[in-house]
Amino acid sequence: MIAGRTTVDDALFVETPEGPALRGSRCAGCGAHTFPVQDGCPRCTGSSMVDVTLARTGTLWSWTSQGFTPKAPYTGTAAYEPYAVAYVELPGQLIVETRLVETDPEKLEIGMPMELVLTPFRDDGSGEPVHTFAFVGVSS
Repeated sequence: MIAGRTTVDDALFVETPEGPALRGSRCAGCGAHTFPVQDGCPRCTGSSMVDVTLARTGTLWSWTSQGFTPKAPYTGTAAYEPYAVAYVELPGQLIVETRLVETDPEKLEIGMPMELVLTPFRDDGSGEPVHTFAFVGVSS
């Protein structure tokens, strides 16, 4: 559990004083960051990877709307609701693919500041929510 919530995979997250953050890795050789954690570097093929806590804030790099139910192995709720998918740039680290909390195109703008949150993704079969990560726009 992260922040008292069941998640899709606790290995993706780390608790920080500011709240949940994504757990990534950085190559000790070339400095490349990865998410999720990897044993090898995709940039230089090195194997000296160290765990790092990724930034909780970044900027909206690009986005689109997922307006139809994804194909198998989709594990979301049966009552499908469209959502926004984006790339958020975490400064000095990497660009992460993520869901967005906001789905109204009029409220999304490339370059806007974003912050990581946990959001319900599906239920665990007993009606309790299982959370995943997403980003939400914040005031700068």
